[in-house]
Amino acid sequence: MLHPARLLVLIALGLLVWGAEGSAQAPASAPTDLDAFMARALQRRDEDRKTLGDYVLDEVETLEILGPGGAPINRFKREYTWYVRDGMHVRSPLKYDGVPIPEADRRAYEERWIRSETSRRKHRTEREAARAKEGKSPDFTLRPINEPRFVSESYFLDFKFEPGNYYLAGRETLDAKEVLRIDYLPTHLFDDDHDDEYRVDEKGDRSTQHEGRDAKQQDRERQAEHEIDRKMNKTAQVTLWVDPANHQIVKYTFTNVWMDFLPAAWLVRVDDLRASMEMGQPFEGVWLPKNVNIRGSFTLANGSFEAGYRRDFSRYRKADVSSRVTVPKQESR
Repeated sequence: MLHPARLLVLIALGLLVWGAEGSAQAPASAPTDLDAFMARALQRRDEDRKTLGDYVLDEVETLEILGPGGAPINRFKREYTWYVRDGMHVRSPLKYDGVPIPEADRRAYEERWIRSETSRRKHRTEREAARAKEGKSPDFTLRPINEPRFVSESYFLDFKFEPGNYYLAGRETLDAKEVLRIDYLPTHLFDDDHDDEYRVDEKGDRSTQHEGRDAKQQDRERQAEHEIDRKMNKTAQVTLWVDPANHQIVKYTFTNVWMDFLPAAWLVRVDDLRASMEMGQPFEGVWLPKNVNIRGSFTLANGSFEAGYRRDFSRYRKADVSSRVTVPKQESR
């Protein structure tokens, strides 16, 4: 299993390839105080994340890929709603590019979604059972097994507290609120302590894939992966905007300032990669994800390409186990 931050980069690069078929800052004067402030901000982030399972919402997903000269290669706009069925958050499609989804197609999508989530939960349960059988304690660093997918995908940067790596950049105004802008230079953002554990746990499921593979080759691949992680940690920067009144992270952005070390750099040069997540307050005192935005650009021999992917979340409401989806009717022809 890939770390969410590494997965973010691979998703962005995948979108790009699919489309083709500052100045130094001084640490804050009181780093200990800033570390304590960020510890509380990350604690608040985790508290917000736990409340997300209490809600359902509507979602708009958009993608745009532009080729050399800004020529459109691919774009779409898809609308969804989320509801709860048998204790599971289900994503249900409503419209694709403005056209309502037929009832049969909508139900088929929901069933595929449920099968996927059921399989994921089953694998997680079996893995935890295997840990218990081996005498290992439960892995409390993993997210709850029933966490809705829109929650884990919204919090794509699951960065941990790293004292000494935060720098106060100043004060700014965001959505009529005065916030602190804090730069975070991670050293462990792309480290995945569970990588080896996942390999062991999934060994039985993937034994046929690894049959006959040389152990030294697997070790070389693992070392290459760790080297990429190290270089991505070295070149990544996260900027956070935090409301000092309640330690609420209202927005964060991720930037990789240099990525020429990635495999196949001779074939494709990644010029820019940025991602952001912005929080909103649909209810008084309740902060929930407002949008996720990923943008990137790259260069091939035939020119420059750009890609943008965005998800907007709206109409948050309390989850109701008996809720049903209201599907817009198609106009008669």
